[in-house]
Amino acid sequence: MKSPRKILAIQFKSLGDAIVVVPSLEAIRKHFPDCELHMLVPESSAPLFRHHPGLAKVWALPRVRGRARIKETWPILRAVRAERFDRSVDFCGNDRGAIMSLMSGARMRLGVIQGGGFFGRRFCYTQTIPAASQDLHEALRLADILSVWDIPTPALKLSLFTDPSLQAFARRLLPERSVICHTGAAQSKKEWPITHWVTFHRLASAAGYNPVFSRGIGKREEAAMEQLKTLAPEAKILSPLKLAEFIAVLKEAHAVVSNDTGPMHFAAALGVPMVALFGPTSVTKWAPLSEQVRILQAENCTCQRTVHDCESPVHCMTRIAPEAVFQNLVDVLRT
Repeated sequence: MKSPRKILAIQFKSLGDAIVVVPSLEAIRKHFPDCELHMLVPESSAPLFRHHPGLAKVWALPRVRGRARIKETWPILRAVRAERFDRSVDFCGNDRGAIMSLMSGARMRLGVIQGGGFFGRRFCYTQTIPAASQDLHEALRLADILSVWDIPTPALKLSLFTDPSLQAFARRLLPERSVICHTGAAQSKKEWPITHWVTFHRLASAAGYNPVFSRGIGKREEAAMEQLKTLAPEAKILSPLKLAEFIAVLKEAHAVVSNDTGPMHFAAALGVPMVALFGPTSVTKWAPLSEQVRILQAENCTCQRTVHDCESPVHCMTRIAPEAVFQNLVDVLRT
């Protein structure tokens, strides 16, 4: 096959899922060093890729679940088509990714064929590959798609590049020896209890660290922060930040403690020492790709993949002791 002049990578998934595509992007650039690599993503995840040196351009589409927003997206898609891409690769494998592949106008369109979705999904692509095993790490599953183009499996390492203009802002926001504690997650069953965070706050503060708490924007996470304020009024809590600001702040942290969620992967990509807390999620599939990480998982968790809330009489995540989290923080900072 002729070496491509322009390639469009498409990734329409949540923030944590999106960042693990980075090894695949870097594999494309290594295999086709002269190509111009573009990225098409939801507006919400664009800051994760906007400053990546291997990307010529990041195209950001407005996205609201359940709404097409044709008037806003169509001018962007027309501009994408005008680039006349030689190839596209859809890393998300859902209906939206398939439709975006077709509408991109790329001559060669690669995508994953898996169960579900609308009838015509497979016809949006000119090349397809079956989905790789769910037993693999997600970054490897995404990289497997590129085997159709004879691209070797990349090294499993994340990288994330922040906006340089936000560095001073981030440094002003954090005290010395700050440990960012990310309390939120997409599902409540993946959240470490606030009472455990309060105990960890006491242990870390007594040892000379400065715990700084962050969360998502959901009402459940907001309620958790209100509980934290009640139990530990002295705790420092970050106001919700824009994604570009938040990853700039993460980069300046002394360390991070996080539930299994997007910021866990951001910290790994930034090379910040971290303790990751897992509940029912597969560590094999979603482990943060970093050498400076300690992973703790709740033992004997019975929560199923399809449920949102923990079904145990006592929340599975309570089995991860604050003392163990603190000791692992000390250990990872020593390495």
